[in-house]
Amino acid sequence: SIAVGNTGIVVGAIVAVNAVGDVFDARTGKILAGALMPGGGQFRDTAARISAGELLTKDLPRIKAGSNTTIGITATNAAMTKTQMAKVAQMAHDGLARSINPVHTAADGDTIFAASTGTATTKADITTIGVVAAEVMALAVHRAVLTATSLPGYTAHCDLPPNLR
Repeated sequence: SIAVGNTGIVVGAIVAVNAVGDVFDARTGKILAGALMPGGGQFRDTAARISAGELLTKDLPRIKAGSNTTIGITATNAAMTKTQMAKVAQMAHDGLARSINPVHTAADGDTIFAASTGTATTKADITTIGVVAAEVMALAVHRAVLTATSLPGYTAHCDLPPNLR
């Protein structure tokens, strides 16, 4: 979460990441998680491979629609209407775009919800809440990848060789 100055307003995010695209550190551009090259010594750079036509003919047809998704929620204590929260959710998708590439593929069901408790006494504008929501969403994606543990058959960031961490 991020406190908006000393206004008493806070915006937070929680996300579960299972993206087709690679997950990047939004601040450095370094790939944190994604498809590995054969042998596992480096990341494939999924967007670059798609742009080169490699995945179109090889891997992409094997990825079923909706088999991957990144789903999250951003929440604030600022008082907002339902329509304003829909815009905040839309703006929070920018956080996914900052940290996942490609994002919103045909195989992804990427969705972000937004909620407001309305308990803050300071009035907030939608642009401020949306901008901060995008930032906390990118941070939440980053944290989700760095704190994940592996499942059988799926490598987590913590299991990568040192040159990829």
